[in-house]
Amino acid sequence: MNIQLTRRRKWIVAGVVILGTATPSFALFGIGDIVFDPTSYASLVSQLTQMTTQYNMLKNNLVHFSVKQQWQTALTQLEHVNVANQFGETGGFSVALNTNSPSAASTAWGNATVPVNSSTSTYLASQNPNSAGRSQLAMIEASDAASPDCMNAVGAYRAARDTNASAQQSLQSEQLDDDDDTNTEVQQLNLLNASQAQHLQELQAQGVIHACLAQQMAIQNMQQRNAAAQDLNTWGNVQAQHQANPTFNVTSSSTWTTYVP
Repeated sequence: MNIQLTRRRKWIVAGVVILGTATPSFALFGIGDIVFDPTSYASLVSQLTQMTTQYNMLKNNLVHFSVKQQWQTALTQLEHVNVANQFGETGGFSVALNTNSPSAASTAWGNATVPVNSSTSTYLASQNPNSAGRSQLAMIEASDAASPDCMNAVGAYRAARDTNASAQQSLQSEQLDDDDDTNTEVQQLNLLNASQAQHLQELQAQGVIHACLAQQMAIQNMQQRNAAAQDLNTWGNVQAQHQANPTFNVTSSSTWTTYVP
């Protein structure tokens, strides 16, 4: 009897050990070859949940706006300028300010400005580099270089606006389109890239205009600076002459030829 109880205890202990180390699977309907694994089932449920989430995300990305036209804005085009030319004094101005033509800009500026004649050039040749005459000549030469360049920049900008108007209008139409073909995620990203490219080109074109404005301001500053320096020099000459010559010159027999009013 004791031997049988001992053997029974051994079998019980062995069964407990086997059950403790077994995987969480069990037979269905008493059939041993059909096994249900709760761990695998939980993994499948998690994967299905992730796939459902991804599907809903893709579905939402494909949904497009149906009332995009409410965002549409008007494209403003820069009008062409027509400069009056009564006697030929502004010949080429209209062409220079409306087209990308450096030669037209140079010709137009030359037609509208006073040239430095040969006698003035001969006189200036004998002057010091920083004399009043040479400084005025430097300002004229700087203006003659920058002004036609700026005129051409304005004309090129107008011409580019006219050329780009069709592409800009087409891009906006695609952005506001309600069809499925233009509302996919990839298509919308392409439209964003195209919009950014157009914006960059516009900034670059405006940057040229800003550079021209800076050039013109520098030349204007040069003119104001030279005028102020000339006034100071005149004042200094007057003071020097007052000290070198008598204040009351009525009794002098000589003629005062160095007086600066």
